[in-house]
Amino acid sequence: MKKLYQITDEGKKELQVELDNLKSRRGAVALKIAEARDFGDLSENAEYDAAREEQGLLETRIAEIEDILLNAEIIKSSSKTKVALGSKVELKTGKTIVGYTIVGPVEADPLSGKISNESPIGVALFGKKVGESVKITTPKNTVAYEIVKIS
Repeated sequence: MKKLYQITDEGKKELQVELDNLKSRRGAVALKIAEARDFGDLSENAEYDAAREEQGLLETRIAEIEDILLNAEIIKSSSKTKVALGSKVELKTGKTIVGYTIVGPVEADPLSGKISNESPIGVALFGKKVGESVKITTPKNTVAYEIVKIS
């Protein structure tokens, strides 16, 4: 059974851009390998080993992204009343307001405010409504938030 990857339309576009970028680097990596091969004995050729390793990492990431895109299920938050996949949530603690978008694990990027539905924050928020308080336990501590807005 194929694994379905739940991603937003924006996340799918970002992956497609990354895939195009990686594919465009194939020629440069092949050129590095050819140049390193010209240095002589391949058994003691650090440049050749490095170029082959770079090629392996590049091809692995290309295959991974192609699999995700092939098996992607685009999520759209239909609920503006409950936190669900694709929801943009504003949380308030004291005077501070933070915003998160709830996404699938493939698309998660906490530094950009994209939180996985499987993370401690995502699990705590899932299914909650505006006005509800939620305690979010992370490895560092537990913080109480109030859900201010869902869009």
